[in-house]
Amino acid sequence: MKNKQHNIIVSGFGGQGVLFLGTILCHAAIIEGKNTTWIPSYGAEMRGGSANCYVIVSEDEIASPIFDTADYGIFLSKQAMNKFETVLNKKGLIIADSSFTGTNKKRIDIEYLFKPFNDLIHEKNSKLLLNIVVLGAMIKKTGLFMKESVIKALKQVSSMKRPEFLDLNIQSFEYGYSLL
Repeated sequence: MKNKQHNIIVSGFGGQGVLFLGTILCHAAIIEGKNTTWIPSYGAEMRGGSANCYVIVSEDEIASPIFDTADYGIFLSKQAMNKFETVLNKKGLIIADSSFTGTNKKRIDIEYLFKPFNDLIHEKNSKLLLNIVVLGAMIKKTGLFMKESVIKALKQVSSMKRPEFLDLNIQSFEYGYSLL
């Protein structure tokens, strides 16, 4: 990591695995000996409603789990993009599923990575998991963690929560990683 602390917003709608993606980021941070925080937020309606999480990854102690601006934004819905695009730091990076967000850029001082992840999954007639495909692309683009650390995190969390999805999680991550 170039900076000592990275603030990340992951947002979409309930049922897309936004909170799970954030959890994997935190586990990868721990595997690499970094400090991390994770704050989830979701609407009462859950599936279909707004869902997001704030993740901090730091080489140093984290003073507060709350931040005003983010270095990275991962957006899986148009509403997420509209709500959080303005809170990215200058030179920040937005990774967005253009299948849902479109490709409209409101800012010229940040980098955008638009990819139609959901459409690509459907074109393959695949059951790949959108959130983990996007995670693979994010890790490849940013180098935030070593690929092996994220796969280890996927194994740890999947074995605790839904072991039947382990192989699909790894396939999804590898596919997303290969897209860049």
